[in-house]
Amino acid sequence: MARICVVDDETKVRTLLRLLLAGKGHEVLEASDGAEALAALHRESIDLLIADIRMDGMSGLELLQTVKESELSCPVIFITAFATVESAIEALRLGAVDYVVKPYDDNDILIAVERALGYQKILSENLRLRRALEEGDQEWGVFESPAMAAVRDTALKVAPSEATVLITGESGVGKEVVARLIHRASNRAKGRFVAVNCAAITPSLVESELFGHERGAFTGADRRREGKLEFAQGGTLFLDEVGDLPLEVQAKLLRALQERRIQRVGGNQDIPVDVRVVTATNMDLERAVSEGRFRKDLFYRLAVFPIHVPPLRERLEDVVPLTVQFVRRFTGKACRSSDVITPAAVRVLKDYPWPGNVRELANVVERAMILRGGSLPITTDDLAFLQPQKPRQDLQTLFDLPPEGIDFDRLLRHVVAQALERAGGNQSRAARLLRLTRGRFRTLVRHLEEGEPPAGS
Repeated sequence: MARICVVDDETKVRTLLRLLLAGKGHEVLEASDGAEALAALHRESIDLLIADIRMDGMSGLELLQTVKESELSCPVIFITAFATVESAIEALRLGAVDYVVKPYDDNDILIAVERALGYQKILSENLRLRRALEEGDQEWGVFESPAMAAVRDTALKVAPSEATVLITGESGVGKEVVARLIHRASNRAKGRFVAVNCAAITPSLVESELFGHERGAFTGADRRREGKLEFAQGGTLFLDEVGDLPLEVQAKLLRALQERRIQRVGGNQDIPVDVRVVTATNMDLERAVSEGRFRKDLFYRLAVFPIHVPPLRERLEDVVPLTVQFVRRFTGKACRSSDVITPAAVRVLKDYPWPGNVRELANVVERAMILRGGSLPITTDDLAFLQPQKPRQDLQTLFDLPPEGIDFDRLLRHVVAQALERAGGNQSRAARLLRLTRGRFRTLVRHLEEGEPPAGS
């Protein structure tokens, strides 16, 4: 319901309007003149003014003029017993949203209020969408591919709703950029945007990170701590790599989404949470569901509105503008694409498959700039380190057991070490590279560290 300020120098009129509007669930403030109304506007967040045109001191028209000039952005409905065509035209010219003549029926006021609040809601949503486009991350300003234009349009369509969104795509494509766009264009834009990488948190600490904990809940919990769900109250919680959540935490997250309340670790008090959850993954969650690694009910709860971000190799139109943007970021200087990179170097970038997507492109540009000592343009010589990836080989052709046999323990250690290196030390990603569950991979690593052969090897 709305907060409405009734402005009239007659106490009886104010009282009748307050009772009428309060009966419909609105919060009603009263002001006896324009000065009181302006003070209330500066002090409170007010959704609608209902004002008499003729009042002692500041008239209703003067009040409206002052509101518009001060950019307080509050719609105004006028009521008057002295209606003239001229006054009605002047009121509407100044920006009044409606004009009600005394004596009036209660329905006249209620219809005018409903219409004004609906109009204001549309204006607010349009303003949020416009700001999201104008003030969005720099990446959105440089994307030129139709694929990313479609992603942006889809994100803006779902943003004003409260639907949970699941953003899918390979690592490095920009899933968090999409999540931030949804937040900025939503009704929660004034609230916090809280990002959590579920794969980067030790499994034993994920529950505490999301839900918080009470003092003494576990060793080292020397004080109460609120979790990310509480911290994001009124805003958006972005859970990246949601597929890495342990099953027991998945169950607790599902309850939080369904009941909109949580319990801290070690606590028994229900805490209401008002937060929108947007998730992302580079994992095939449907496969994870079929393999028992992800809850089916949580998957359907998260995937109310899926958005897929395509890999960079499928939208090569974005390579050059992104390169220009990264050069500007590293040098702090404005520059054109012709100044940044030669045509031959552009061909090298477009021929590369970009397994690491936009994140890898940023790293490549930074490395090239370091090699050039900051000078431009980037040439093919600066990209010599960028070797096209070899085509994938079938496992049978990739490895053939030699006749004399092989040291399997040494091979296993080498494969695990290589997987960890490619995954940047992240065990969940390393496990996916080897097509293992995270639990099985961790067990394998532990056995190798202890010098014992893993079970079944």
